[in-house]
Amino acid sequence: MQPVVFTPEGAVTVSYQTLASSPLSLQASIEQAFGSDPKSLGIIVVRDLPPAYAGYRERLLTLAYKFAALDENTREQYADPATKYSFGWSHGKEIMNGKPDTLKGSYYANINPVIDTFDVSSGQRNDYPEYYGKNIWPKKDEKGVEGFEEAFKNLGSFVFKVGCELAAACQPFVSQHLTDSSISLPEIISTSQTTKARLLHYFPPSEENALPSADEPVDSWCGFHLDHSLLTGLCSAMYLRKEDSSAPTVVSSPSSATGLYIRTRGGGLTKVSIPSDALAFQTGEALELVTAGKLQATPHCVRVGAGKGTEKVSRETFALFMQPDTDQRIAPSETFGQFSKRIFANHYKDNAT
Repeated sequence: MQPVVFTPEGAVTVSYQTLASSPLSLQASIEQAFGSDPKSLGIIVVRDLPPAYAGYRERLLTLAYKFAALDENTREQYADPATKYSFGWSHGKEIMNGKPDTLKGSYYANINPVIDTFDVSSGQRNDYPEYYGKNIWPKKDEKGVEGFEEAFKNLGSFVFKVGCELAAACQPFVSQHLTDSSISLPEIISTSQTTKARLLHYFPPSEENALPSADEPVDSWCGFHLDHSLLTGLCSAMYLRKEDSSAPTVVSSPSSATGLYIRTRGGGLTKVSIPSDALAFQTGEALELVTAGKLQATPHCVRVGAGKGTEKVSRETFALFMQPDTDQRIAPSETFGQFSKRIFANHYKDNAT
């Protein structure tokens, strides 16, 4: 059994080499990361990834900035209101903290490792367009974002593979808490057609989105929320600083307060940094439901951390939501699809289609 190792901020971290070659030796680490100990954060950091990851991450996160820099009319050509903006571009459509979220823009696509068409019934397709719509990609010659589709698929497929390996390592621990013993976490994740990737661009503060005041709330860039996945894969954020007409440059976090914050199982608040060469995975609401609350979803948010020069710094990141197919039952009276409908209704109240 491998000893439990922590990052300086207290998140459990494991080596990818151990995850791939000896997953059952990580049971103590998985229990500490995802269990009910009051200090558990509900997140695990996977380090020592294959070298290809660094290039995939840098390429796509740079393209996130470039896509968000396109004019609004061009961006909106790649939006899809019929799927509640769950494919392609989305900005200002989601409700966060009771108002439209204009602080960040998102680009969505399904990944498994990449799905552009779905093997589902017409009924499922009609009932759940958010999951069984069609991936939308920028035109091959869209100036400034050439190679977007390939870059998105490369990073998405990489995170998906690592996530499937982590799910297999988690199964012995998760199986102790499942209400339905026939459920296999790695099987559900690896065969699901609903796995959703979200490329995120956090806009720098502006006149429309002013810098936070001195008493800036901890969730100033993204409000506290739970993912509705089983597991969510997270890339380390990239910060880009734009000066005048020059190209943006990669910079360090604009302040020590900037970044991802998580509430521990005991209710404490912890800032968690993901190294640029690592991935993190956290628990979502579907896992909480399928274990009848024994394995809790991870409450998290993002803080601007206002400081000198913050108004010129954007944040780019990528998340992969690994979740069941819509007909998978995750509670005695609810499928994942029915559960998702409730979540979408809460976050897209003013944009129902």
